[in-house]
Amino acid sequence: MLISIFGPVSGAHFNPAVTLVLSLRDEMTWLDALRYVAAQLFGALVGVWAAHLMFELPLWQLSTTVRSGAGQWFAEFVATFGLLLTIIGCASVSPSATAYAVYTTAAYWFTASTSFANPAVTIAHGLSDTFVEIAPTNVAAFICFPWGRCSFASRALAMAPRHRGRGSPIAPSESRAAYLASELEPG
Repeated sequence: MLISIFGPVSGAHFNPAVTLVLSLRDEMTWLDALRYVAAQLFGALVGVWAAHLMFELPLWQLSTTVRSGAGQWFAEFVATFGLLLTIIGCASVSPSATAYAVYTTAAYWFTASTSFANPAVTIAHGLSDTFVEIAPTNVAAFICFPWGRCSFASRALAMAPRHRGRGSPIAPSESRAAYLASELEPG
């Protein structure tokens, strides 16, 4: 849902790993990528604090849940690679279906139970001490692993066709009106 809502506004960039790969593929500038990552980190922090307020938890917390090990790191490699494969592959063939593909395919088939494929969310998980969180001492491994994954995934997906048509959810420079108009065009 959020991908469909924010696609026309920002390209629905919620994940720094996706932003990095799009930069590596020259689909966005490095300056824009830096701005997006800053906004993604800020959004993750605001989100965790909002959740704390909703459940009347202390606003500032640090997780004590230890998450570490090769199996979990490999699961996050699979999750990130699957997410990137779904986004880039689908956007190059059927941009209007990308949001649905990410939800139904990437979220179901490629997501590990820890779901730390989004580095911004991983940082936010370290700032909440509930049962699904991650101790700050374990965050670095889950952050470093995605950047390595992105480099690998970007090379692996470099051959994927780039969608240059209108309406692509990975082309944030497009105006909302142009995006909606392109979705209504036949063909």
